This record gives sequence, C-alpha cells and structure tokens, in this order.
Amino acid sequence: MSNPAVYVPSEEFVSKAHVRGIQAYRDLYRRAEENPEEFWGEVAEREIHWFEKWSRVLEWNLPFAKWFAGAKTNVSFNCLDRHLATPRKNKVAILWEGEPGEQRFLTYQELHRLVVRFASALKSRGYKTGDRAIIYMPMIPDLPIAMLACSRLGIIHSVVFGGFSAEALKARVLDLGATLVITADGGFRRGREVKLKPAVDEAISECPSVRDVIVHRRTGGDTPMQAGRDHWWHQIDESATEDCPAVPLDSEHPLYVLYTSGTTGKPKGILHTTGGYLTEVTATMKWVFDLREEDTYWCSADIGWVTGHSYIVYGPLSAGATTVMYEGSPDYPQFDRWWRIIEEYRVNVFYTSPTAIRALIRQGDHWPNAHDLSSLRLLGSVGEPINPAAWEWYYRVVGKGRCPIVDTWWQTETGAIMISPLPGAIPLKPGSGTVPLPGISPDIVDLQGQPVGTDKEGYLIIRRPWPSMIRTIWGDPERFKEQYWSRVPGAYFTGDAARRDADGYYWVLGRVDDVMNVSGHRLSTMEVESALVRHPAVAEAAVVGKPHEITGQAVCCFVTLKKGDWSHDELGRELRQWVAHEIGSFARPEEIRFSDALPKTRSGKIMRRLLREIVTTHSVSGDVTTLEDLSVVTRLASQQEEE
Repeated sequence: MSNPAVYVPSEEFVSKAHVRGIQAYRDLYRRAEENPEEFWGEVAEREIHWFEKWSRVLEWNLPFAKWFAGAKTNVSFNCLDRHLATPRKNKVAILWEGEPGEQRFLTYQELHRLVVRFASALKSRGYKTGDRAIIYMPMIPDLPIAMLACSRLGIIHSVVFGGFSAEALKARVLDLGATLVITADGGFRRGREVKLKPAVDEAISECPSVRDVIVHRRTGGDTPMQAGRDHWWHQIDESATEDCPAVPLDSEHPLYVLYTSGTTGKPKGILHTTGGYLTEVTATMKWVFDLREEDTYWCSADIGWVTGHSYIVYGPLSAGATTVMYEGSPDYPQFDRWWRIIEEYRVNVFYTSPTAIRALIRQGDHWPNAHDLSSLRLLGSVGEPINPAAWEWYYRVVGKGRCPIVDTWWQTETGAIMISPLPGAIPLKPGSGTVPLPGISPDIVDLQGQPVGTDKEGYLIIRRPWPSMIRTIWGDPERFKEQYWSRVPGAYFTGDAARRDADGYYWVLGRVDDVMNVSGHRLSTMEVESALVRHPAVAEAAVVGKPHEITGQAVCCFVTLKKGDWSHDELGRELRQWVAHEIGSFARPEEIRFSDALPKTRSGKIMRRLLREIVTTHSVSGDVTTLEDLSVVTRLASQQEEE
C-alpha cells in the first residue's frame, strides 16, 4: 500500500477543540471501551434533560437493546424548552433561505412558540402519543416544526423525501399505518414549482387509515382540497394555543421511522427511539463538529434522509446550535449558490456529500474562489466514501488549506456518526474515515467472523450496542434479526466492505450487498427491478451499481423483453422515465442494456455479482461454476467490449 498524505490539525485548532490531541482521544476511547455503560451514562447525564432517571443504562437481549431503561425525557423539550432559560432563547435556531431568496431567522424562543402552536393544533384534532404521521414537505422551516411538534406529543413520525413518487409515498403510509399526513402545496427546485399535494392525493386514495391531511401553503399554487380531510396549516393555527407541554416519554418510546432501501423490493422502516438516539446525536454534534456557541453550522442534506434528521434538526437543536437550511439546489441560479450562502451568513462548519463536491469540482475553481469563505473553520463529508482527489480539492479550494475535514461514516441504521476524525485530535488521511468514535467498537472480519488483519479487505461489523442504534425494522423483527445480526453472530453487520491500515485507520470501500449508493441515496437494486418488471414490455430485469464520476454510483439495468417489435432506443428512454415516475427522479437509470437472457444459477437466481464485474471491469474473472449458461455472460461481456 502506498502511504497517503497525512494532515495534522494546527496548534491553533487543537488549542480550542473539545478533544485536544491524539492522547486525549485515546484516553476517552479507552474509558468507553473499559466501561461502556458507565461512559454512556455520564454522556447522557451531561447532554440530555431527563424528567426521570434510568434504572439501568443498557438492557441487552441480543439483538434487542433498551438504553436508559425506565427513564423519561422528550426530544422537543431538549431541542427547545431547556434553552429558553438560558441566553440561547434569543439565539437564531434555524437560519433558512428559500430558493427564490426569501429568508427566515427563527430564534429558539420563536421556534418554540411555533412548535407549541402546531402541537396544540394536532392535539385538538385528537392526535396523541403512539399515533403515526407521515411528513412529506420541501426544505422549509415548517418541516422541522412538524417533526418537533410530533415528538412533543410522542407521535411517531416518518419524513418522506419530497423527491419520492406517489407510489413510494403510498408504500410508506401503508406500512406505517399512518393516520395523519403533513405536507405542503409544493416547493421550489431550480426555479420551478415542484408540486407535492397531488402526489399525496394519489398516494392516499388507497390508504384508508389516513384521517387528516394538513397542508402548508408554500408556493401559493392552485391546490385542490378535499372537504373534511384536508386542512390548511395556517387555518388550523388560528385556533391553536400556546399551552402544550412536552409529554414525558419513556426513553425507548419510538421517535421516528425512516424508510430506506433494502435488498428486497419492500422499503425497510428503520425505527429509532427517544433517549439513546438523542444522547448520541447531541454528543457527536459536539465531538465531530467541534461545536462552539457562536457557530453558524450548515448541513446541506435533505431532511428526508437520516443525515437531515440527525444533523440538521435533532442534533444541532439539542446542542443549541444555529442550523442553516436551504430549500433549493446548489446550481441555481448558478454554480456559486452554496458559496454565496456561506459568504453571506458567515458559515463556520459546512457538512455535505462527496457527490455534491464532485459535481462542483467539474464547474471549476472560479466559483468558490469568487467568494469570501474565510468564515469556514471545519468541513465535513457524509453519505459515501470520499475519493482522495475530491478530498484534496475540498481541503485546498473550499477550506483554503485551513479547515480540517471530518469524513464521517455512519448509516440510517446507526442513527449517529460512528467513524470520524475528532478534528482537534486525529491526523487526517484523504479518503479514510480514520478512527471509531468513543463508545463504538468496530472490526473487519471474514464471513466466519474472524478478524482479517491489517490492510486486508473484509466486512465491517460493530461488536457492541450503542445508544443511537436501530431498535428494529417496523413491523418486522425477524427481518431485523436476519439482515443485521445473523451474518456474523453476536455482531451488527453493516453491509459495507472496509479495510484497516497499520495506524488503525478505517477505509470504507462501499456496499457488499445489492444496495446502490446514488448521490448518497441508498437505493435497492430490487426496488428498481420491481419497477422495471411492472412495465408491460419487460420480462425480467437485473440492476447493478456502476461507478460514476459524479454520483458515486449510477443505476445500470439489464433488461430482457417480452416478445414484440420494440425500438430499443425509444423503449430505453421510456423505461428511464418509468423508473423515475415509480420511485423518484434520483433513481432514473443511466443505462438500460437489452439482453436475450440474464446470467443465472441453476436454481434460477440472477448473478448480479457477474453483472457488476461486467460494468466495472468489462470482464468476468469470478467463480462461474454455478452458472446455468456460461454463454450468457460471454455475450454480455463481448457487448461491453464492443461499446
């Protein structure tokens, strides 16, 4: 292995950091390893307000965990009420910019008022602890207001990314058994109105559980409303009160369910609970982002993904930060929109994805160089491994060589960051997530669960439970056990491949299962295949991720057709649009390849591994002994060479 460049944090950065120097990290990590329950108990006591304390820090009945058992707390109270007795009450909590240019500056006091009013409106409509709500909104402050109002009452909520189609929305409403949908007329993206309410109407036409749809007026466009079911947010607010105390909830009360792609077509509802989740996202906000009271912090993710839940809403607000929200795309009206926002609001900490970084690199250095980015002191990366070339550009051009980069590894299922440098303690290697955070015990093993050793590729696992961990898959505990805890007995199987170098640094290499990572969005191959075979022309489909310079992975589809006179060019365009409609535009395939047959085992299973080899190396070198018909692979590989 070649020795990568190492970037050591500056003395000035170290002198002001929460964790100062490598020895301080080692001491903290060792304490957590030696007595994890005592360690997490101290963190929870320090970071979170509890109405009642726990009887035990951890009850572990593998694979089911209860953290801070018997304790009572409330996420909304921790994110809002507890700050009102401090000088933070007049501090900006959410700093928002709409794509057309509007601005809102919501202090903690004002945000508290708006959350309480909306919670009281929900309560007056009969919604209570244990009810379920779907939130399908654009990136406007009313989205976190809805989340915090739900958490105030103990309403289990599921935020659905606004780019998802009506079909995807319907699947989530049905699986959750939601009785309430909170949405908006639409939002703005690249100068156009993106309507949301019509997708809600289409989705819930087959969802009898939904009693109410609350609609926020964002765009002012024409919006059909169904009498008795649909209500304008601003109208129900007129009768709302400002008296709606936070409900003391059990530490293990479900906070939210976030649907993510699995290796079957049905999306998985990842369940996170209250006390453990909030403890860890609050602590990691401070450790990883080295948060200071005066910071303006910006995570550019969408709240529809776990990054937005943990590091736009719950983590920053619990930690008392000023969190920036931006509604639109980074390239509208031109490619300097993000740099202009950083300059205007004097952003200190900026957290984004490698996909976004690569897209901005292609536009040239002159865009960031045209703006004063001197307020930045820390950069972050999330969503997928960042390639060293993109890391170096981010460090040099955006951070001007001054700002450490926290390259964070974590998942929807982990709830919070697991592997990341502590920026005042850990020397950086471009492309490596570096070391595990205190209280996290990863390892890299083979399929027998044996450690693979230095610089050997293997499966990334987590050996011990952690507070923000997934508790189960909504309604499917058997699937939870099988998918995450059966591959390596006694350990959490992440589904990622990784290696660990001689310094103990982790290098995450990507997914080992049939889940693609497209622009940081996890997308099941099965989900795309299911959409394709619903098309009347398609007999069979196999989908794999293909390396892509901008998005990390692109969707590549191998399709066999039913008998008929098909124009491949025309049908290819139609199928791309079909998938975009069925799942969302981010899932649109880059490539559709038509084939007479697909490579299968003798038992009939499609061998996607061989298809991945074809699109990545243009050849097949792996084991083909179980193939039913070798000539299928030979033909596909030769087609690739001809192209």
